[in-house]
Amino acid sequence: MHRTITLSEYVKKRNGVALGDSGSMTNMLQRSLGAGSFYLFWQFWNPVWGYYLSRNVMKPMSRYFPVSLAIILTFAVSGALHDLAITLVKWKLTFLFTPWFVMLSLVVIATKKFGISYHRNPWFVRALINISIIVICLFLTRQYT
Repeated sequence: MHRTITLSEYVKKRNGVALGDSGSMTNMLQRSLGAGSFYLFWQFWNPVWGYYLSRNVMKPMSRYFPVSLAIILTFAVSGALHDLAITLVKWKLTFLFTPWFVMLSLVVIATKKFGISYHRNPWFVRALINISIIVICLFLTRQYT
């Protein structure tokens, strides 16, 4: 039987510093933006949100669906929750994050499947690649929704 990792342990593992540490945001940005693959970007991005998505969406979904579909559904749930939050704040129906996050999930799956890695590049180049993927997916989402 596996021991369930706590939120504090998860954040420390992803950020290298304790939950609430003053360097937490800096470490998250450096590790995620400088990740050597788009798949790894998401291992470091927003570890608190990632912990709850992993525990409450990804793991249960992966029991019933192939991992690739569980990844897509997890990103879709995250996007839907972001859309809901914006809808509630603006009191206007928002449907941007769900399709955008689904597109991001497809890139995650494709880059992992094809072993696309840029880890040998300098940090700045890796960050530029990761940011570019996110921005291109946002642009395409806005064009087609």
